[in-house]
Amino acid sequence: MRPTESDLLRWSEALAGIARTGLGFTESLYERERFEEILHVAADMRVVAGMVPDGHEIESVVEEWLTSVGAGVAGYVTPKVAVGAVVGNHEGKILLVQRADSGIWLYPTGWADIGYSPAEVVVKEVEEETGIEVEVLGLLAVLDGLRMGFTRVPMYSLVWHCRAVGGSLSAHPLECADVGWFGEDELPWPLAGAASWQGWAFGAIRGEPVELVWDRPRRPVWRHPRGDSP
Repeated sequence: MRPTESDLLRWSEALAGIARTGLGFTESLYERERFEEILHVAADMRVVAGMVPDGHEIESVVEEWLTSVGAGVAGYVTPKVAVGAVVGNHEGKILLVQRADSGIWLYPTGWADIGYSPAEVVVKEVEEETGIEVEVLGLLAVLDGLRMGFTRVPMYSLVWHCRAVGGSLSAHPLECADVGWFGEDELPWPLAGAASWQGWAFGAIRGEPVELVWDRPRRPVWRHPRGDSP
């Protein structure tokens, strides 16, 4: 099976993460040279994946990675953390936002902010993006953004089930082009990844028992990038 652009991107990010972490912990000149060579290989994979339009820009990608290297624990490269909110109302509809940058619809999402718990970030993010005040009911999903194809940045997304308790619809002037409530049979387009979350999202809104959704381990991890092997 030939690797896809998504595979190459995931492998590139994994190699770059390993190399940057190694640079953050080693004082050996020999090891630093080897790790920097791995960064060049990872950047070349980005070119093949279509993430770098011109091969001459490989050096700028490597330089960007190098400038992010910290020392010790600060240099250990990990995925970023984001939160998402499946918000339902008394009519059984879901709250969706249209991203200003892409025009794509999705449930409210945002990066986790320092100083807040994940659930607190959800409350803050939903109100900032949509004007709706929510009560957090529980965790619905823990997802790998790269694996789901939602992002090109290494990211874990914590998706929470919420109930609307107040406020009124008001799209964030910079982040959102539009916001709205939608029933399962009236979802807007283009909608990001609905096939992967629509079932459990509306199940939770209807009050049905929904098991926590999480990415099952692949076997072996690198051979089956798009799902579990039999």
